[in-house]
Amino acid sequence: MATVILTIHLLIALGLIVVVLLQRSEGGGLGIGGGGGGIMTGRGAATALAKVTWALGIAFVVTSLVLTILAASDSASDSVLDRVRIDPGQAPAPEAPVAPLGEGEDLLPPVAPSAPSTPPGSEGPSAPPPLE
Repeated sequence: MATVILTIHLLIALGLIVVVLLQRSEGGGLGIGGGGGGIMTGRGAATALAKVTWALGIAFVVTSLVLTILAASDSASDSVLDRVRIDPGQAPAPEAPVAPLGEGEDLLPPVAPSAPSTPPGSEGPSAPPPLE
């Protein structure tokens, strides 16, 4: 049943795309630059393509709701994670517990001692490297 409704839903979606692309453009977005009044035009009766667009849009929403209801009724009371079965031989090993930090301990590992740094410019003028 759900497969049939899903197929109809996809056909309606494709039809809706085609019908929208077939309609005449009225200019830029929100009637900007299109001439002829834009949004505020007093259009007469809707064209046939506009009526078909409305019908396909309503049908799309209805099939979406029906598919949602079918999916909700087919779902079991358990979680998706409950349905996943892990083979005990392939289960990952548990991680070792991490000891809490004591008083005065750092989060970062100790840094190896290095040569004392001197402020820049205190060595005096440096000679250019010899040319070979």
